[in-house]
Amino acid sequence: MKRHEQGCLMYNRIIRNDISKSKLITLTTMIFIAAAAMLVSLAAILIVNLSGAIDTLMKRAETPHFLQMHTGEIDTSRLTEFAQKNSSVDKFQVLEFLNIDGAQIKLGDSSLADNVQDNGFSVQSEKFDFLLDLDGSIISVSDGELYVPVHYMNDAKLGDKAVISGKELTIAGFLRDSQMNSMLSSSKRFLVSANDYAEMKSLGNTEYLIEFRLKDLSALGAFEAAYTAAGLEANGPTITFPLFKMLNAISDGMMIGVILLVSVLVVAIAFLCIRFTLLAKIEDDYREIGVMKAIGLRVSDIKKMYIAKYAVIAAAGSITGFALSFLFKGMLLENIRLYMGESDHSSFASLFGMLGVLLIFIAIIAYVSGVLRRFSKISAAEALRFGVSPEKTAGATYLRLSENRLLNTNVFLGIKDVLARKKLYATMLLVLILSSFIMIVPQNLYNTISSKSFIEYMGIGSYDMRIDLQQTDRMPEKAAEIIQRMKSDSSISKYAVLTTKTFRVKAENGIQKSIKVELGDHSVFPIAYSHGRAPAAENEIALSTLNADELGKTTGEHLTLIIDGEEKVFSVSGIYSDITNGGKTAKAVFNDNSANMLWFVICAELANKALVDEKTAEYADRFTFAKVSDIEQFIAQTFGSTIDAVKKASSAAIAVALIISVLVSVLFMKMLVAKDRYSIAVLKALGFRNGDIHAQYMARSIFVLIIGIVLGTLLANTLGEKLAGTVISSFGASTFQFAVNPLAAYVFSPLMLIGSVLIATIIGTSGAGQVKISEHMKE
Repeated sequence: MKRHEQGCLMYNRIIRNDISKSKLITLTTMIFIAAAAMLVSLAAILIVNLSGAIDTLMKRAETPHFLQMHTGEIDTSRLTEFAQKNSSVDKFQVLEFLNIDGAQIKLGDSSLADNVQDNGFSVQSEKFDFLLDLDGSIISVSDGELYVPVHYMNDAKLGDKAVISGKELTIAGFLRDSQMNSMLSSSKRFLVSANDYAEMKSLGNTEYLIEFRLKDLSALGAFEAAYTAAGLEANGPTITFPLFKMLNAISDGMMIGVILLVSVLVVAIAFLCIRFTLLAKIEDDYREIGVMKAIGLRVSDIKKMYIAKYAVIAAAGSITGFALSFLFKGMLLENIRLYMGESDHSSFASLFGMLGVLLIFIAIIAYVSGVLRRFSKISAAEALRFGVSPEKTAGATYLRLSENRLLNTNVFLGIKDVLARKKLYATMLLVLILSSFIMIVPQNLYNTISSKSFIEYMGIGSYDMRIDLQQTDRMPEKAAEIIQRMKSDSSISKYAVLTTKTFRVKAENGIQKSIKVELGDHSVFPIAYSHGRAPAAENEIALSTLNADELGKTTGEHLTLIIDGEEKVFSVSGIYSDITNGGKTAKAVFNDNSANMLWFVICAELANKALVDEKTAEYADRFTFAKVSDIEQFIAQTFGSTIDAVKKASSAAIAVALIISVLVSVLFMKMLVAKDRYSIAVLKALGFRNGDIHAQYMARSIFVLIIGIVLGTLLANTLGEKLAGTVISSFGASTFQFAVNPLAAYVFSPLMLIGSVLIATIIGTSGAGQVKISEHMKE
């Protein structure tokens, strides 16, 4: 027992002395471990909270498993009969959704005139699909009160007066809607009392939400087929439980995806940093290690001293990182808590964060133990004689100073050293590649999803103005009126009219399903296809990814539609991603006069982009029966929160990459100077001044840096694009290409990295001038 206590005291003394002698290296290592632990803990906490909050919201709200939106006549008795006969159905209801034009809605001082959402008013459900308050309770609304979607929280405050088509209500609170919370959901529900709803019913158009809860969610596919086969109401989008879940997760999910990507890379860099510091420490202690081996200390005993030190640093870093994750989690959880509330599993979040940090700690100790295996290769005689590890410098023998005519001598010697000791510089090169990667990938992801062209991956063409015509009578005549105006409008350079209709499609098993087909010329404003191309011939059809998966079709295969009672065979020309109308759409160019029109979308491109706001306002005033949107406004209002979340993550990634580069470069240069003491002494003896030696280190640093930036950029645009594509696929986008901002990615980012690393090199090599010839050129 006494020997054990003495051993502990000895280790404590060694660790204290060692840490006090190398405060900068210890602090830097601890910072890296803390950063890695913090990011891993944050990612774990956010994932658990997000998934838990969504589950809690959908459980309390009792989200429908199957929703069919419908406009027009409805036969509720037929629907009730179907629900009663279908053994899969647990609950069934039909809710009304009163669509009112945004220009007729005023919340406090804010008007929703420019809002692209379909804003509607509902009463509280009696069976399921409840609207919840910010405490997660089912709202009970009184006459004269209005509950506003949490999405509009910045436009109004409690107690404000809301005016809807002249009717005045008081904003009594904000609601969470498990169906329509997400910005990607094109509709938003306001809650009013039954009496107020009855008074307002004549102010807008009624849409019906036909909702089902099933006894077993696994029966969803069979139920959907049965609903279609029964020929029930289907004049609108069909949305299912998994899609509701995905829509709720997207914005914060993408931010977590970026944090997860950065955390994996920071963990990798933390290990490289530990390798740096450990090798630097071994280099500093090389003679002492030789002495310990010479007096008979076992390698395992020497290893224990180093492992004990790194265990202390790793523990301190891990605890600090875990504590910091609690400091930042509140800010990152803000949006999740606002839109979805608290998770029932929040207590588990901290546990998962702790487990993540514990894994980091164990991995560090295992890694340190692995690096220390090199002790067995250290020769006591060589360590005592030279004081530094012998190096193999094979390579670059073809570079001779006598033959150099192009480069400055110091630059030449710097580059030659890098090529001669490739293995040594490989670690720093890897860190710089990863730093470039961390800087560029989130930046490119942000530029992509904030660019106008991004909507092409979402099933929407790239144009300037969009006019939606639905839930109104005489749609063909009204669409013709808009088209006639566009034909005579010289400011419009081109336009396209797309009409959506419902048809029956025959599945492989003979079961008929409902499919919404958008008819028109799809070559005017093309979208991005993951496979194939847009339909061009009358016997061709393109399918959204969800429809292609459900129908088991790929490009080149055939699909049978039932049009006007007749079967017609179509060839699948392409597959594309889509976020509109539940993600289940199709595109074709054939003419049809048999099926009822669901809606029109009229798209237009302006010759002068400066006129977009003016023209949008002009068409909105002239055609009050239609919803007119500026496409940039549409993007901002649809993807806004997601774009903001990725922007925050991108800015944080740049800061992390720069800090990493500076700290690692300082450590690497210090290690290099310690390793090169003999070489520096030789150079000084040959007449090289301190300025020359610094210039050589600067040349090494810049040479490695340029290679790192080039490889990091190439990696970011290849592997990074694939990784980002995986994150983007959460949107339902099955095809993806970066939209790069060349100035930010290829000029500003590299310049920031170069500046940071050069400053770090100056700091790290400051000790090179203090090397004395007499101390390091002994026999």
